Amino acid sequence: MDAACRILPLAYTVVDSENDASWKWFFEKFKHAYGEKPNMCVVSDRNESILKATSIVYTGMPHYACMRHILTYIKSKFTKGHLKLSELYFATARSYTLDEFNERLSKIEEIDMHVKAYLYDIGYHRWSRVHATVNKTWTMTSNIAESLNAVTKDAREMPIVELLEYMRTILERWTNEKLLKANGTFTYLRKKYNKELEDNRPLSRKMRVRASTDHIRTVIDGVKHFIVCLQNKRCSYGQFQLDELPCAHALAALRHKNESYENYCSPYYTMESLLHTYEIPVDPLPDESKWNVP
Repeated sequence: MDAACRILPLAYTVVDSENDASWKWFFEKFKHAYGEKPNMCVVSDRNESILKATSIVYTGMPHYACMRHILTYIKSKFTKGHLKLSELYFATARSYTLDEFNERLSKIEEIDMHVKAYLYDIGYHRWSRVHATVNKTWTMTSNIAESLNAVTKDAREMPIVELLEYMRTILERWTNEKLLKANGTFTYLRKKYNKELEDNRPLSRKMRVRASTDHIRTVIDGVKHFIVCLQNKRCSYGQFQLDELPCAHALAALRHKNESYENYCSPYYTMESLLHTYEIPVDPLPDESKWNVP
């Protein structure tokens, strides 16, 4: 996702079918072009070929499961309390603390113990935010790939050259539209993250703050106490460091210190990051008569 929390395709390919060889080839090409960055991970629909290919090409890289695909399987295999189970499952997956996670998981067990057993067998670290070894707060599903698949569904019937040109024109249009929007926005953060902050502000004003050191504050939220370390951008609740955006407790601490939020947000959420993302255009393709074909 880009800084506006919208789809940012890095690569796509056309293959005969999804199999071990095609996925291994894809990841080899992707690694050659993109490299291997710190804290990278793969989030997929648990396709066996993806699991095999990434384990070979990206040795040791964490592999996570799309939480929506897991829920789809749960719905098809287990029949009890779907609506309540869906809400509980998503809340469990997105929990910021182990206490929250365990409490919600026990409620899932009350509805259907087999669902809990299934989630345990997958491995909590593969679908739970709080258990993950790499921070993937905003990318817990493979919706980015699924959305691109939906856009190109009809185009897949085209001959290969027309299909590739269709893909290029989509990316050309998206890049131009997103750049125009970015140039017309003047907030420090993009809309989604700005809204997160605005939602947290009124909550933070209800909290009391006690200073421990210049960087450490105890934030009293009703009967609960949370410790915020501004220097390390951490909160004992967990949301500050996982979202990489000040939570209500962090905003209360910042207000107490009379400091602004800008230095405590991930640079990826900023307008500057968005402008950098789309500064390289998708070049138009010249007329076919001008192609230099070897």
